[in-house]
Amino acid sequence: MKEGYHRKTCKVCGTPFWTLNADQDVCMDSPCVDYTFEKINVKKPLTVDEARQAFLGFFERKGHTVVSPRPVVARWREDLYLTIASIVVFQPHVTSGIVPPPANPLVISQPCIRLEDIDNVGLTLGRHLSIFEMGGHHAFNKEDDWKYWKEETVSLAIDFFEKEIGIKKEDITLKESWWEGGGNAGPSFEVVSGGLELATLVFMQYKVTEKGYEPIPLKIVDTGYGIERIAWFTQKTPTAFHAIYGGLLDETRRKLGLQTPEPAILRSLFVRAGRLKPSDRNSISQIIAEVNNETGIDKEIVTTTFMNEARMYSVVDHSKTLVFMLADGIVPSNQGEGYLARLVLRRALKQLLLLGSSTDILLWLIDKQINMWSRTYKHLKERYSYIMEVVDIESQRFLENINTNMSKALSVIATGNTDSLKKIYQEYGIPPEIVAREYERRTGRRIDVPDNFYAQLAKESSFRIGKKEEAPPALLGLPETRRIFHENPYASMVEARVLYSSREGVVLDQTVFYPTGGGQNSDTGYIIKTTGEAVKIKEAVNINGRILHVLDNPNDYVLLKEGEPVRVAIDWERRYRLMKHHTATHILLGSLRRVLGPHVWQAGAEKTPDKARLDITHYKPISTQELASIEELANKIINMRIPLKFYMMDKNIAEERYGFSVYQGGVPMSKQIRIVEIPGHDAQACYGTHVTNTGEVGALKITSIKKIQDGVYRIEFVAGTEVSRYAMNLEDEIRKTAEIIGGSGELSTRARKMIELYDELKSMLSRYRKYALRKTKEELVSSSVSVGEIKIAVFRDELGDDELSTQLLKELVTENQELLVLRLACSQSGCTIEISAGERAVKKAHAGMLARELASRLNGKGGGKDDHAYLKIPGIISVEKLRELALQLVSGLA
Repeated sequence: MKEGYHRKTCKVCGTPFWTLNADQDVCMDSPCVDYTFEKINVKKPLTVDEARQAFLGFFERKGHTVVSPRPVVARWREDLYLTIASIVVFQPHVTSGIVPPPANPLVISQPCIRLEDIDNVGLTLGRHLSIFEMGGHHAFNKEDDWKYWKEETVSLAIDFFEKEIGIKKEDITLKESWWEGGGNAGPSFEVVSGGLELATLVFMQYKVTEKGYEPIPLKIVDTGYGIERIAWFTQKTPTAFHAIYGGLLDETRRKLGLQTPEPAILRSLFVRAGRLKPSDRNSISQIIAEVNNETGIDKEIVTTTFMNEARMYSVVDHSKTLVFMLADGIVPSNQGEGYLARLVLRRALKQLLLLGSSTDILLWLIDKQINMWSRTYKHLKERYSYIMEVVDIESQRFLENINTNMSKALSVIATGNTDSLKKIYQEYGIPPEIVAREYERRTGRRIDVPDNFYAQLAKESSFRIGKKEEAPPALLGLPETRRIFHENPYASMVEARVLYSSREGVVLDQTVFYPTGGGQNSDTGYIIKTTGEAVKIKEAVNINGRILHVLDNPNDYVLLKEGEPVRVAIDWERRYRLMKHHTATHILLGSLRRVLGPHVWQAGAEKTPDKARLDITHYKPISTQELASIEELANKIINMRIPLKFYMMDKNIAEERYGFSVYQGGVPMSKQIRIVEIPGHDAQACYGTHVTNTGEVGALKITSIKKIQDGVYRIEFVAGTEVSRYAMNLEDEIRKTAEIIGGSGELSTRARKMIELYDELKSMLSRYRKYALRKTKEELVSSSVSVGEIKIAVFRDELGDDELSTQLLKELVTENQELLVLRLACSQSGCTIEISAGERAVKKAHAGMLARELASRLNGKGGGKDDHAYLKIPGIISVEKLRELALQLVSGLA
C-alpha cells in the first residue's frame, strides 16, 4: 500500500481497512456508520451521463482503450442469463486465456442487471438497484505481457476520486474484502467514502470449482465503479433515484396521486439508509422510530411516506430494467431470461396495485424511460414498438390472471408456507402479496410474504443448467480429428488411418462423418478395410475435437487395428438431405427475424433427413399473414441462389462484425469460431454441414406451427425433395377425406355443406335441450317429496347428456333453494350418483355427508362439498330404492 496509509481494523465489523487517518477506527462503510457523504466536498454535481463520461475519459487518458458495452442479456455465456458485472463481458473466454481481450488494458461502462436483491430496491433509497452501470477498467496480465497490478490499481482509483471527482484522499477508505462472481475469485479492496461504497477493486487470480480455487493463467484487474453512486455522491440528493431520474420522480408521483414527501423525512431517512436491513422488519421499525424522534412528524405519516416512496422508486427502477431487457431481445416466458423479465414486470405491476394505482402507469413510465436513455443507448428507440407491445400484452395477462385465478389462489394461500406462495406466483401468475391482501380483507387473517420472496425466485432462476461431458482418458492423448466434412461437405469418402479402436468406438486421423451436434443428426455409413470388409457405423460423436465413430456392433472393434489404413464412406443421399435441411434452418431463422423482429431467438432445433424443426422465442401467436410472409421470404432467398460463405474467424472479430446473434445455436469455447453466412440474410457460429448455395435447398414448406410453452413456438418444415414428398402425402390425405365426405363437386364446397348441416343440427339440439330441461324441471319439482323443510327429487338419467344434466342440476337448486336432487346414471359396471343441494337445503342436509352415508350402505366410494357431491357404487340400484334410502338418511340428518 502507498506510503502514509495505515492498516486498521474496524471496531464495529472487525474488517481490516487502509486509511491516511491514524486516528480512524471504523471502516467508514455502512452499516458501521451513517451516510455522511453529503458533507464531503466534490468538484461539482454530476448527472449519470456526466459521471460515465468522467470515468471513461479519465481512464482513456491513462492509456485504456474504451470498449463499447455489451447487451444486458449474456448471449455469449452458457451458464448465465444476465450481465451482472462488467467482468462478465470477458468471462469465460478471455479470463480463461482462450481468447485475447479486445484491448489491454481497457475501460467500459456496462449496463448490468442483478435481481438477487430486487426486494431491497427502493427500501434502501438507492443502495440497491436492479439495473445499474458498472464502470470497469480491466487489465489482463501474463508473465510475458504484464500491464499493472495492485499498487497501480489503487493509485488509479485514488487519483480518479481525488482529481476527477474532487474527494480528498483523507475521505477515502480502502476496505479489504474477497470477491467471487461468474466463476472467478480473488482478493479485493472496496473504495468507501462517507458511508457509501463507490468502487470495488478485484485482483482476480482463481477459478471457482467444485474442488475449491484453481489458479488461472492470467492475473486480472477487475474493477467495478458505481456510475449511479458517483452521481448520487456528487449531487447529495436524498436518494439515488433523485440523482438518476431527476424530474421523472415528481412526474411519477403526480401520476400516482402521491403527496410530495416532507423534506425533513427524506433527509432523516437518507442519513440512516445505510443501516437499514430490508429483510429485518425490526430494522425498518427502528429507522422509522428514529426519524419520528428526530423530525417530530407522526410515526404513521413517516411510515406511509417511506413505504409509498419505496414502492414508487422500485416501479421507476423496474421500468428501466424492463426497457433494457426487452430491447436486448428477451421474450417474457416461464423459463430462462424470459422468466426473469416477467418477474421484474410482475413485481412492478404488483407495486402499482399496492399503491392503489392503475397498471397503465407502467406503459407511461416505459415510454419515459426509452426517451430518457435512448440518447446514450440508441437501440432502445429502435425497439420502441416491440417493448411497448410486449409490456401491454404482459400487463393484460397479469390482470387476467388475477381475475381468473384469484379464487384458486385464495384456497392455496391459507397454508401460508413458502411452497404455497411459490405456487400462487408460478402456476397462477399472481404476486402472493395481492392474494394475501384479498385474503385478509375476506377473513381478517394476515399472511406474511417473505421479504426476499422475489430475490429468492430470481436467484433460483439466474443460472443455466448444463452438463459437462468428460472425455475417456484414452482419447485425451490423441490428436484432433481432421474434419473433411468441413473442408468439403460434398465428399462422401476419404482415406484414413485408425488411431484408436475399442468397444466404445473408433477414432481416425481424418473423417467425412459429421458427428451429432447443433441439432443435426450424425452421418451413418461404413469404415472399409483394405480387404473390402465393411464395419457399419451407426453414429459419430465429437469428444473434445476427436470424432468417435460408434460401431453398430461393438464387437467389431477387433476388426480395426491401430495404425491400419481404411476408407470411410457415408450414406451420401442421407447426408445431402441433412445439408439441405440445415441450410434451410438458417434461411428460415433469418426470415423469422426479418418478419417478426430481432427479438426472435433460437430456443432449439433438430435437423433430420426427412424434416426439421426450429423452436423460437416469440411473445404472441404467429398470424396466417405473418406465416405466409415468412415462407415467401425464405423461398425468395432460395430462388436468389445466394452463395454461402464459410469462415474460421477470431471470436472478437466475429462479435464485432455480426453481433451476438451469431450464437443462436450456442457459444463455442474456442479462440476461433466457424461462421456460416448467407450474405445479407443470416450469419451464425455453426459446426454443421451445409450446401454451398441457397438454390440447392430447392424449396421450403412450413408444415406446422404450435406453441410448446409460454413464449416459445415450434415450427416444423421440410426442404428439398421432402417438399414434394410432403405434397404427395397431402394429396393422399385430401383424396381420403373426399372419399369420407362423399358427394360431388369441390371438396371445399362439400365440406362447407357439412359444416352448415352440423350448425343446423347443433341449433336443433340446443332447442331440444331447452325443451327437455323445462319439462324435466317441472316433473321433478312436482314429484319431489318433502322431509321437514327439505324437498327431495330423484331421477334416472337415461340420455347420458352431461351438458344437459349439469345445467339441469344447477337450475333446479338455484330456482328451488330447499331442493335436494339426486341424479342416477347406470351402466354395466355400476352406477354413479350425483347430488346437488340448494342454499336452504344445505343448512339441513350436506350433499357430501349424504354421499358418504350412501356409499357406506351401497359398498361404494364418494364424497364432496356441502352443496355438491358424487359417489360410485358397484351394482345397479333402482330409482325407487335410491329415493327410499335418501329419505331415510335425510330424515336422520334433518
